[in-house]
Amino acid sequence: MKRNTDVEATIVGKFVVMSPLLDVLVNNAGIGVIGVFEATPMATVRDVFETNTFGVMAMTQAVLPQFRERRSGVVVNVTSSVTLAPMPLAAAYTASKMAIEGFTGSLAHELAPFNVRVKLVEPGYAPTTRFTSNGGSRMQGLFPEAYAGFAKPILDSFAHLTMVTKESDVAEAVYRAVNDASGQLRFPAGPDALALADVARRQFV
Repeated sequence: MKRNTDVEATIVGKFVVMSPLLDVLVNNAGIGVIGVFEATPMATVRDVFETNTFGVMAMTQAVLPQFRERRSGVVVNVTSSVTLAPMPLAAAYTASKMAIEGFTGSLAHELAPFNVRVKLVEPGYAPTTRFTSNGGSRMQGLFPEAYAGFAKPILDSFAHLTMVTKESDVAEAVYRAVNDASGQLRFPAGPDALALADVARRQFV
């Protein structure tokens, strides 16, 4: 599928024109896909990357000139707790979010001389959001019979999770990220994400 870069440029350009004095950009738009990677069409993978990765990059690039010139501004990129620990049935989605983790870390160094801060918020599993419903059509046919014995207990476990993330957890993490001046890059959001981040941190101690 060929991207309509002219349309993309027009939309992003209008956003910048309408927001000439932007102080904070929060890139929170995203689409989900859960399924067996072997069965995931590359067209679906590209759709996920267009929104979760290239969309974030395009919006960020659009606001950087005004942030740099004013020597002020914050970019907050919302990724996912899938970046904190390997999770099955989420290969394409994880790849799209891991790309933004690397992008954000590098960009934070690049913009520091201009007093522009770049942060990551990493939400956990949030069943009360539209993550599952907005990916429903993309997930059809992504669980072939050969993987049924592997996938079924994983999918069933989602109904019995004791720690999940609420929308308010993400909002609070975004607020802390926006107002942080310590140089901290990552802000896990939700008790499950915090637990995963703690495990990851202890593994590297």
